[in-house]
Amino acid sequence: MRGAFGGPRVLLRRLREVMAEPVTAQDKLDRIVVLIAANMVAEVCSTYVLRADGELELYATEGLNPQAVHRTKLGRGEGLVGLVATQAEPLNVPDAQKHPSFSYKPETGEEIYHSFLGVPILRAGNTLGVLVVQNKAHRTYADEEVEALETTAMVLAEMIASGELSAIAQPGAEPAVRRPLQATGVPLADGIGLGHAVLHEPRTAATENLIAEDVTKEVVRLDEAVQKLQTSLEELLNPDNVAPLGEHRDVLEAYRMFAHDRGWLRRLREAVQQGITAEAAVERVQSDTRARMLRATDTYIRERLHDLDDLANRLLRILTGRDHGPIEELPQNAILVARTMAPAALLDYDRTRLRGLIIEEAAPTSHVTIIARALGIATVAQIANIASMVEEGDALIVDGGTGDVHVRPPEDVQKSYADKVKLRARRQARFHKLRDKPSITKDGVTINLMMNGGLLVDLPYVEETGAAGIGLFRTELQFMVSPTLPRAGEQEALYRRVLDEAGDRPVIFRTLDIGGDKVLPYLRAIEEENPALGWRAIRFGLDRPGLLRSQVRALARASAGRTLHMMFPMIATVSEFDEARDVVERELTHLRKWGHELPERLLLGAMLEVPSLLFDLDELFSRVDFVSVGSNDLFQFLFAADRGNSRVADRFDPLAPAMLRALKSIADASKRHGKPATVCGELAGRPQGALALIGLGFRSLSVSPSSIGSLKAMIREANLSEIERAVAKLTQDEDADARELLATLAQAAELS
Repeated sequence: MRGAFGGPRVLLRRLREVMAEPVTAQDKLDRIVVLIAANMVAEVCSTYVLRADGELELYATEGLNPQAVHRTKLGRGEGLVGLVATQAEPLNVPDAQKHPSFSYKPETGEEIYHSFLGVPILRAGNTLGVLVVQNKAHRTYADEEVEALETTAMVLAEMIASGELSAIAQPGAEPAVRRPLQATGVPLADGIGLGHAVLHEPRTAATENLIAEDVTKEVVRLDEAVQKLQTSLEELLNPDNVAPLGEHRDVLEAYRMFAHDRGWLRRLREAVQQGITAEAAVERVQSDTRARMLRATDTYIRERLHDLDDLANRLLRILTGRDHGPIEELPQNAILVARTMAPAALLDYDRTRLRGLIIEEAAPTSHVTIIARALGIATVAQIANIASMVEEGDALIVDGGTGDVHVRPPEDVQKSYADKVKLRARRQARFHKLRDKPSITKDGVTINLMMNGGLLVDLPYVEETGAAGIGLFRTELQFMVSPTLPRAGEQEALYRRVLDEAGDRPVIFRTLDIGGDKVLPYLRAIEEENPALGWRAIRFGLDRPGLLRSQVRALARASAGRTLHMMFPMIATVSEFDEARDVVERELTHLRKWGHELPERLLLGAMLEVPSLLFDLDELFSRVDFVSVGSNDLFQFLFAADRGNSRVADRFDPLAPAMLRALKSIADASKRHGKPATVCGELAGRPQGALALIGLGFRSLSVSPSSIGSLKAMIREANLSEIERAVAKLTQDEDADARELLATLAQAAELS
């Protein structure tokens, strides 16, 4: 019987012909099971599809009672078929009826069949169904037969994923792959996005390039791509690029080990030799691996999944010749779905077409979140495996306020959210009416509301929101979106345009804050064990003064005849501020010498985000003209909690007494020295956080443009003395009543 096995290549060629025929989905399935049974000399071949309700339904069979089709149903873990679905691994037994998981379904007539081979129908690690062959004889199927059935299951996976089977599904029992899904993650950027899915790392092996035309050529293509992958990793680990010692080196060495793993490479070659393309082989092996690792209980093994995902994606990009990055043209109303994403990668997409972002790994204060918020993109994170559950083009809804994500939402949910969008538009219209109203509390205290920016796209918001100015202009964003290092003239043109758009409103320019997770593509990345605490921001600028001097010169020339507010990021000691100020003085002397018009007034400040300055506030305030508090970094350094690590980013409370006391000391020093202090960052943009800051004594907040209208409405309804009493209690301990009062005050303005 084994000698009569027709082989997967013959089977795949015939399956491709069936898939191309203009027949119904049921006819295709019926012909497919007949082909598989004939090719494998099996007396039974059956396809079970996982339904939206979690049951496995018999969709087609050759050999069992045809009346059982669409009648026989199994629970996810019921019987041998349910076991295959649950474990996502093949099951090969010579006598099915003696297996402890065997479940007898009398309507199928399968009691006369003994040998059983079932394989999961997988796509991107998700189980879509089970493919089974059976024989009357007691036998164990050969390894090549198992491989052939797994390869054939890929064809069925594409068919199920396409949605074809929905037409023959019973009402309310649609295939799980196309069922509506609802999940709740962590809301990162407010707003509601309705649109269609665009995968940041799109899956490439679609049905049309699944089956190989020439297996020998595909093996060569695979070998060449693997060689390129291994070579690129060797270059990455070159001592010139990576420090020779440290934990990061160990991680990269483990990464290289995966790329040279003989088992992984063998499985890739065997998959191609079954008759599929190199691309399909990579996807199949990774899908199998993903399915197993997602079910692993060992945390280390599950964490390695991301390494293998990235290796598979790198290999696919080499095979397809597609550069890593966004698709050239986004559809209208695009919702971007990603596992991880660097801030620069998000900026590569057409922002006018992006309506939402779903990202598996990000935190509220990570830089990609800051970019998304600045661009007004509704963003939700920490929904496990979302990139594998979504198909390109799927309808999606992202609620950045609640963290809810709806995949393939039913019509009533879409209508409900469309109504919600209209309601938000009416709220925004109400806020817009406050644009020219003062931001003043009921008891007469003015709170300066400024906006954060960094791109030309941000500039219209100054006028549109009625912001008092730009409290934080992130100059590094121009460097991140540019393919080459911006020349001094380009920088000067941008800064002049920003000042022109702001008019008589102040603009506080932050000098380059690069390093850490903000890597410029044209500068060599430095591998560090702890980049957040490493060579970044002002440290980089002082060690590479040419870049800082060029920027200072561009800012000074752009501000000729006007007031220039310039501040330095990540100042950790007063002496660092002195060094940076000396660089500015030298550049002004140079410009003066050559007859350039200088700024009418120069105000120099520091970003206060490193806790060491909390113990040197009087010395700092005696030197600076102003201070901006970077609450995001101050919070992460104060609690030693990496803001980009989703496991710890939310572990500590930004309104904890320790944080509030630190902020209070800054507000008091600001008042004592008569120097303004503005709070930038996530805390200032949240209703309760903004109230807490006002209660601590801060009178200037800089937030994303989308937050200004709502904060102004809240401030105009607030009573400062009431807020101060509540915050005073919070600085002493975790006073639940005081926290509740802040929440009530925020809610009173319909903003929580």
